[in-house]
Order: sequence, then C-alpha cells, then structure tokens
Amino acid sequence: MVVEEPSPNNVEAVEKSDSSTLVPEPVKIFTVEILHMIKDAQQQHGLRHGDYQRYRGYCTRRIRRLRKALKYPQGDKRHFKRRDVTLSQLTGKKADERFIHIPLISAERAWAYAMQLKQEANTEPRKRFHLVNKLRRACFYALQLQELCNTEAFDARTKLECEAYVAWMHGTLHFELQLWKSAGEHLKRAQVVYENLAKALPDDDQELYRAKVNEFTPNLRYCAYNISGGASGGKIDEILELRAQGVLENLDVLVSQTKSESSEGLQTIDWRSRKVTVRPEKVRLFLLSAQELDKALAKTTKQDAKIELIERILMDCKDAIQAVRDEIKQDPKLRSLTTGQTVSGVQYLLAYLSYIRHSRTLQRNLCLVDQAKLNFDDPNQQQGQAQTEGKRVRPQDLARLYEIILQNVTEMQQISGMEEDTQYQSEVANLALTFKAFRCYYIALTLIDMKKWKEAVALYERASNYANDALKGKSCAEFDLQSELKKIVASIDGSKFSALAYSVLEDDNSEDASGVSTKSQKTTKPLYERLSQYKEDQSLHTRSPNVFKLTPDMEPIPCKPLFFDLAMNYLELPSLEDKLESPGKKGASITGFVKGFLGWGGGGNK
Repeated sequence: MVVEEPSPNNVEAVEKSDSSTLVPEPVKIFTVEILHMIKDAQQQHGLRHGDYQRYRGYCTRRIRRLRKALKYPQGDKRHFKRRDVTLSQLTGKKADERFIHIPLISAERAWAYAMQLKQEANTEPRKRFHLVNKLRRACFYALQLQELCNTEAFDARTKLECEAYVAWMHGTLHFELQLWKSAGEHLKRAQVVYENLAKALPDDDQELYRAKVNEFTPNLRYCAYNISGGASGGKIDEILELRAQGVLENLDVLVSQTKSESSEGLQTIDWRSRKVTVRPEKVRLFLLSAQELDKALAKTTKQDAKIELIERILMDCKDAIQAVRDEIKQDPKLRSLTTGQTVSGVQYLLAYLSYIRHSRTLQRNLCLVDQAKLNFDDPNQQQGQAQTEGKRVRPQDLARLYEIILQNVTEMQQISGMEEDTQYQSEVANLALTFKAFRCYYIALTLIDMKKWKEAVALYERASNYANDALKGKSCAEFDLQSELKKIVASIDGSKFSALAYSVLEDDNSEDASGVSTKSQKTTKPLYERLSQYKEDQSLHTRSPNVFKLTPDMEPIPCKPLFFDLAMNYLELPSLEDKLESPGKKGASITGFVKGFLGWGGGGNK
C-alpha cells in the first residue's frame, strides 16, 4: 500500500485544525473556606453580641454590593427579574469566585432572620411560623450552593465544607420542626464531616472546626433525649446538666413532661431542719438545675469552665429571688406575714435562695483563688519548684480576693431571717475567721516583698491566731477548709522565724561601728554630696548614675541692703542766728520802695 506524502499546504491546514480542536481551555478550580468566611462575618457584624438583626442587614448589603460589582442585577429599578447563579458564571474565561458568595450569603441572611424571629417568638408565638419559612428559604439557598459546588470548578475541601453546611442548615430546620430523628441524622452528618476536615487540615486551622463540632453536642443530646421517649433513668441528669450549662432554653416545657415524682419532690424543701413549700414554678426549675450543678462541677477540670457554670446558676438564682419577691408584692397575705416577728415560710424560702446566691458566689470566688494560685509567685517558694505559664500573680492580688470573700461572708451573716439562728451564725463566724487567716497570711507575704520584716512578723502572728481559732470552732459543712488551714499554720512558723531573722540582720547591719549607715538602700542625693558616707547604690552601675547634678538647685542669697540715716535725729547742729540778719535792721531797698509805691506791699493792705 502506497501512502502519499501530504503537501506543505495540507500539513499547515492539519496543524491549524488540531490546534483549534485538541487544546482545551484551562479550567479554574476555586477554593472557598465557607466556615471560616461566615464565622469572620458573624463575629464582625453583630453575632458576637447576639444581634441577628444587624447581621441580617450586613448580608443584605453584601449581596447588593456583589451583584453590582459583578454586573449581575435582578432586573432594573422598576421591574424585578430573578436571576440565580448558574454554572456558566463559574466556568470559562470570565469565571469569578464571587458568584458563589451570592447563594451563601443569601442562606446566611435567611438564617439570621430566622434566629431574630426565634428571639422575638418568646413573647409573640405566631412568629414561629415565619421562623420556619425563613429556615426553609435558607435550606433552599444552601441546596443551590451545594449544586454549584459539586462541579469540577471547586476542589474537594470546598465540596466537603458545603456538604457540612447544608447538613447543618437542614438539621436546624428539622430541630425547630421537632423532627428529632431526621434532625439528629443531619446534625450528626455535619459533625462527622467537620471532624474529618479538622483532621485533614493543618494545626492552625483545626481550632475553628473543632469549636464547630462542639456546638452540635447539646442539640444532638437533646434529639437523643426526645427520641428515647422522655427523661427515664439517667436521661434526666443529662437534661438538667444541659440546663446548668445554659444550652437549653425550653427546659420549662421539658421538665413539665418528666415524671411526676421529680416535680413532687420539689414541692417542699428541707433546709436546716425546716420544711418550706415552694410555690413559684421558676423557683422549682432553678432548684432542679442547682441540684445538678455539683455533678457538672465534678466532671469539669478547668477552672474557667467551673466559673462559667456557677455564674449561669447565679443569674438563674437572681431571677428566682425576684420571682419570690414579686409573689410577695402581689399577695397581701404574704406581705403581712413578712412584717411579723416570726420568720414565715415565704421569708424562709427567700432566705434559703439568698444563702444559695451567697454560697455560690463564695464558691465562684474560691475558684478564682485556685486559678490565681496556679501562677502565684510565692516569696517562700523554693527555686526548684516550677510555676505554670501566665501572668504573674502577686500576694496582694490574693489578699484582695480574700477581702472580697470576707465581704461576701459578711453578707451571709446579714441574711434576713437568719439572725436568731445561733448555729448558723457560729458556722459563718468560723468561716470568717478562716478567710481572715488567709488574708493576713498573704498580706504578710506582701510585706515580705516590701522588706518590712517587723510588720510581716506581726501579721504572721495574727494569721496564726485566726487559724488556730478557726480550727477549734465548728467548720461549715459546705466549705471544708481545714486541710488548707493546717498547711497555713505549718508554713507560718517557718516564715515567721525567717522574717524575725531578717529583721535582726537589718538592725545589726543598719549602722557600723562609726555610726554610719551601711545598708544597701536607695537615695536621691548625688554621689558628690555623700562622699564621706558609704552606701551601696546599685544605680551607680547603670547607664545614668546619680553622680552629679548638672543643673544645680536654686539657693536663696541675701539681697542688696538698704541704709537708713537714723543718726541725723540725734545730732545737735550749731546755731546760725549770727549768720542771719534780723528783719528790722534791713535797709531800705529798691524792692521795698516799689512795693510801697504800687500799693501791693505789706503795709499798703492794712
């Protein structure tokens, strides 16, 4: 078989045709960090303070700016024509990543509107219907986003983030619709995707995704509780723990669905050998969550988490106290009972709630003390002992914390209705002695830093007396500080003798044999003014030694004297009468003649 060689013209034609058909256009692959982008926008535009309306307004303006910059409006000023983002805007030579932001921000705007309505639905229940419609609209835009991201124009990370975002949005919708099974499935899918993304990303980017994973835990536990058919067995403990953490807003409905035994058990409270009936429903709910706080604190190891749990309970306690006071104001019978000399049941309930508030505040402050001791710089600490990283805590900081605690204990002594309870007053007084011992001990450490040895010895002695008195008395069962007191007493003896030794050395070294001070101390006098005295001045070894003052100080000098001629009054001058002529012996002169002739002389006027 013979094959003809192509002519040069044919070869050129073939090359042109191959270049036009075989070379494909380059495909742009975009990477969109969806979670990072929406979290930054939320933190910068209102959600840091829970302001969903502000975030919704930002999303609206952002969409308007995007459509204007991309020249992709929806109609003109008079007519509206819907234009959704399609794949053609994300492929080709004019592909722009900003087109994918339009459905994403639209979904965020609808979700923010739904969360705003959720806040307003507490007082206006009809807004829940509007809330559900907005969440459906957010899911619609999320599905548009997923349809665009599941193309070749986006990489694998963007597809995974989009899948997790869509699952989270659908889980939120089903959660509000109380479709617990489907809501749990969607939320679990989103949690798994974010966990896998966190493992695949660098360490710097993992924190954001892990925080998002932790956000799903309360809702998943709530869905599991409702799927199980109610609070049976240990489920009620989990729900009350969630309430203590402040992640459930509808616990009122949940507790009303629990067993009747749990609610009947809180009809009365037994405190200090007295039973009191609990009427307000808000107080009952608070007491349920307060009972489970200790379990939640036992499971928590970090001091910051413990402080946050206690502060949430304190907010609920404040609301419970206000509910009791409102009931007293509305019922004239209860108002008359509180004015009597005997402590009524309502007044005793109010005293019990006040005690809970003060005791939990005291517990919160003790957590702050424990947190501060982790970074405490103890002057008596040995050099081999290591300290945790963080801001250095001084003894005066701990003394200030114990001063606040003592004020709290004073408020516990002044609780209305507990003035006549001698056992309660003795326990609180013993607690006050305990914290006074701690305060005096850390004030003594502060004086040690200031080199005031004698004052520190006196404070050590006072702290020891307070501690011994507190150990002899009856301690409070709720705050067992006996072991810490014993440690303080054991350390006071050595510290006190050490301070005594330093004070003696200070007295011995304060003056030498010639009576000149040899103690190392700071002085403001320059060196040339104290050449005859020896003092260890460390400032002389620095870059700006205090040797001579270049600008001398102003000194007063006597002014120019004034001379007064006082001797003139005591001089006797010689008589000059012989030098003066008497008026009668004067001869006639031409002047006298003229005066007499003209008539204006001395004799002419007589």
